Amino acid sequence: MHQSPPVPRPRVLHLTQPVDGGVARVVGDLTRAQLAAGLHVTVACPESGLADLLRAAGAEVRTWPATRSPGPSLARETRRLARIVAEVRPDLLHAHSAKAGLAGRLAVRGRIPTVFQPHAWSFEAVGGLTGALALAWERHAARWAHRTVCVSEAERATGLRAGVDGRWAVIRNGVDPVRFHPAAAGPVRAALLPDVDPRDPLVVCVGRLCRQKGQDVLLDAWEAVRARVPGARLVLVGDGPDRDRRTPSASVRLTGAVADVVPWYQAADLVVLPSRWEGMALAPLEAMACGRPVVVTDVDGARESLPPALAPRCLVPAEDPAALAAAVAGLLLDPPLCASLGREGRRHVLSAHDARHTAEAVADLYRDLLGGGPGACAVLTEYRESSHS
Repeated sequence: MHQSPPVPRPRVLHLTQPVDGGVARVVGDLTRAQLAAGLHVTVACPESGLADLLRAAGAEVRTWPATRSPGPSLARETRRLARIVAEVRPDLLHAHSAKAGLAGRLAVRGRIPTVFQPHAWSFEAVGGLTGALALAWERHAARWAHRTVCVSEAERATGLRAGVDGRWAVIRNGVDPVRFHPAAAGPVRAALLPDVDPRDPLVVCVGRLCRQKGQDVLLDAWEAVRARVPGARLVLVGDGPDRDRRTPSASVRLTGAVADVVPWYQAADLVVLPSRWEGMALAPLEAMACGRPVVVTDVDGARESLPPALAPRCLVPAEDPAALAAAVAGLLLDPPLCASLGREGRRHVLSAHDARHTAEAVADLYRDLLGGGPGACAVLTEYRESSHS
């Protein structure tokens, strides 16, 4: 009996630098979902904890030594990436964040279907000549991306206002509501902070310690919070270049990098992310999935990440310590409201930001870019359906 030849599996090459924080979590979630559906997935990234996790998940990982920011090594990094592309022969390249988007589009120049996902625009991060060069590059390089994927409508609007002529898709960030789930705060907090009075209100900020995430603004606001809520404690979860910029007070603790952020969300009374810019931050979504209320700054994607009922109490202007302190203290002084907002946030994530919805949308995008050939169509339909199950 004649057997049909096996259906060819699309070969996807994910390219990422950075290898930590929200970008790494997005790459990890997509890679695991695509592997589970039978796609052939390769990830090119620097050697890192992310690389180890992806190998353990079954992905092929190609070492791509690349710095986080553009510099003198860019030409060498781009040549190395071009060799990786030639060896892997992917059907589609998916480049994550500014540095990978820069090197990836230079190496491929649109010769294969290319997805660029900025995860917040590079030209928002810098000013002066560097910012002007970043903007000029994004305007020029848009021609080499078959789709520019934004994680919020606001991020897309920022690109449009800046003159980036992209072929756009908006796929909102999602989180795994099984991994990020509610738990009683008391036992988790006792395990994480055994020397802290469990009755003290706890604020947690999860994010890379850098200018973008705005922990300095939260520290500027913190004494005003403590004036209204004397027992309040603050934990900054993460590491980064701003770790040693200032010495926190006795009521503030820095954890450094942690292997699992979930317990810190579960331990918190309130989660705060005072970013200066974002595309759509994962930390507020993860916190809400854990049933915790959030306070976030009104930057790209923030309003879209919140249910409408939460915005009046949970959204504050960026770089405004007084407004941030008022919102944080007001919620800490109203535990029933905090509990109600946490429940509403969890419901919102389940309905609008489940990671399976993100995987479905990415499957649809890949199927469109790969031209709907019978092999790609069959496998990507399977991928979409498996992500929904």
